[in-house]
Amino acid sequence: MHRRSFLLATGGLLAAGLAVTARRYWPDDGLFNPCPAEGLPAALARHEIVAAAWDGIDPRRFTDGHVHLLGTGRARNGVWINPRMDSPWHPVQWVQKRFYLNAGCVTDGPAGDEAYVARLLRLASDFPPGARFLLLAFDYHYDRDGRRRPARSSFHVPDAYAAEVAAGAPARLGWLCSVHPYRPDALAALERAAAAGARGVKWLPPAQGMDPADPRCDGFYDAMARLGLVLVSHTGTELAVEGGRYQALGNPLRLRRPLERGVRVVAAHCASLGASEDLDRRSGRPVANFQLFARLMDEPQWRGRFFGEISALPQINRAGAPLRVLLRRRDWHPRLVNGSDYPLPGVFPLFNLRHLAAEGLLAAGEIEVINPLRRYNPILFDFVLKRRLRFQGSGFAPVVFESARVFG
Repeated sequence: MHRRSFLLATGGLLAAGLAVTARRYWPDDGLFNPCPAEGLPAALARHEIVAAAWDGIDPRRFTDGHVHLLGTGRARNGVWINPRMDSPWHPVQWVQKRFYLNAGCVTDGPAGDEAYVARLLRLASDFPPGARFLLLAFDYHYDRDGRRRPARSSFHVPDAYAAEVAAGAPARLGWLCSVHPYRPDALAALERAAAAGARGVKWLPPAQGMDPADPRCDGFYDAMARLGLVLVSHTGTELAVEGGRYQALGNPLRLRRPLERGVRVVAAHCASLGASEDLDRRSGRPVANFQLFARLMDEPQWRGRFFGEISALPQINRAGAPLRVLLRRRDWHPRLVNGSDYPLPGVFPLFNLRHLAAEGLLAAGEIEVINPLRRYNPILFDFVLKRRLRFQGSGFAPVVFESARVFG
């Protein structure tokens, strides 16, 4: 794809949350990942800021619990991409796909899937031995009658493909299945995934159409609890893929039902975007999703069972009050887990370190060290950045990054 074609299409990024909103938010390094052929420079890898990121962290307990397994939809591995993502008549989705491929430094062809995995393993090799990364499968959208709805789905990454890729590099990779609870074969699919080594279940309700508060999910939750699987569910407004009319399903209060059934639940992104109905008070006035997440975090009965996940928190559209609260609430840190949301750290317009410094969240003098990391290793960039964030003298504690305590 020519650079000119990308530039002509960037107007669609406004609706997707990928564009800048003011001149001061212009990406530090432009719009596109240059994808250098050489690996991480030794001087940068050994820099004291990069080395200090590991202070207090046992690499054997380090787990990145949010790594997308992407595909082009052109290889024979079961990955499916909605045709809208290849149609200029759907400019937002068209641009999204191109940015995601650029972030993963792969081309849009059958070889792109293998190249994506190979690059991911190269990025992982920059981390100490023992550090692991969990790949996410992604199910189709299903309606309330259990019918698959490809037209409402952005893409599909099969459990079998995620299991196969993870099995190819077990020292570095694990995986989460994605089973829609409305599927007629949901329980059987869950059992198969657990037997194949899945560490948990990944849901994105606004995109996939499941309601975590639906009583029909109870049998699914009971099976999850019995199998020891963690539910990682997106919370808050969804912008990275199509959410549309289903945004209400991202209300974090809807996660009380799996908690009540004994499931350990991870709220992806800590519900840091958007607002939802307050299901407890029914006032009719939307309440910030993050406030609803905070309510669940402060309810004592969910300690040890309800967790928040900090993926995407430093992005330009999220780096506000929720990030400050999460940094300051050190009592929550043992219940926070890390995720990179890769390849999104490689989407250059989503991060602006100058803005973080202007907001008092990052030392300005560290930008020149942290920012270049993204060209070579977006996952390492995401990790080091999160370790350097500060608010009122408080940063994320080492335990936040030792997420193996949640995923095993």
